[in-house]
Amino acid sequence: MSRSHDHRPPHRRPVRHLGSRLLTASVLAAFLAFFVLPVLWLLLAATKTDQQLVHDNPLSFGSFHALKANWHALTAFQDNAVMQWLGNSALYAVISLVITLGVAIPAGYALAMTEFRGRHTLLVATLVVMLMPNATLVVPLFLEINAVHLIGTMWSIILPYSFYPFGVYLTYIYFTTAVPRDLLAAARMDGCSEFRVFWHIALPLATPVIALVGFFSFVANWTNYFLPYVMLPESSQMPIQVGVGSLLSNVPSFNPAVGDLAIQRPQLALATLVAITPVLVVFLFAQRFLVSGMLAGATKE
Repeated sequence: MSRSHDHRPPHRRPVRHLGSRLLTASVLAAFLAFFVLPVLWLLLAATKTDQQLVHDNPLSFGSFHALKANWHALTAFQDNAVMQWLGNSALYAVISLVITLGVAIPAGYALAMTEFRGRHTLLVATLVVMLMPNATLVVPLFLEINAVHLIGTMWSIILPYSFYPFGVYLTYIYFTTAVPRDLLAAARMDGCSEFRVFWHIALPLATPVIALVGFFSFVANWTNYFLPYVMLPESSQMPIQVGVGSLLSNVPSFNPAVGDLAIQRPQLALATLVAITPVLVVFLFAQRFLVSGMLAGATKE
């Protein structure tokens, strides 16, 4: 009996642990290579001169003096155009966000709580539009906006992104799974109208999903590039994403024909950091609501 125990392969568990550790290390190395290093390089690139960016260690820190000089050069480009682009992005994103919340939350509630003819078709249409890449809708949107003579105005950017199918579907899922129907039925029995049930009972319970829809809508509007690139011809109307693309075409390394409007690569890196900072700030303030919104309805007691 004792011999049978002696013949067990003693090395299986260490080999299994070794394989698990190698897999974990490989995943972490891939995450480091494809996500952490590019962000770190971007942060450090803004602190260097163009020569330091080419010849120095890619992961070395330049100097605060170079960072300040890059900021002055960036804000001097086209008479502080970068701040105007930031203001445009904020304006477009905030107005779209307000309209999105005003449309998506009641629409998702209505789809979740009421039965009417065509409800299933509406849900399927919402899902299909949600899954379509944004670029596929740019041409038909351009034709529609052109038909009502809004090309070149901020409404050509705000209106298409105000109707947010993902927000409608997310709200529909939330009200279907996380809000008890008995609670709403009790409010109706107490004499509440449908509007008061929605406004006083359902809406306060929907704070997590409102934050979630608001965050995703804001990010979608802030990072929108192709639609404003097509709709807005003037530089003074550009959002920051299109503005960064415009800066890219003024870097001599990428466009040798550029003249006096040249901008250097560290200044382009700094402009990229400026462009993503508002999204990071919004995420930091909203992360508590985002987590609760994503977990809502995941478990039922």
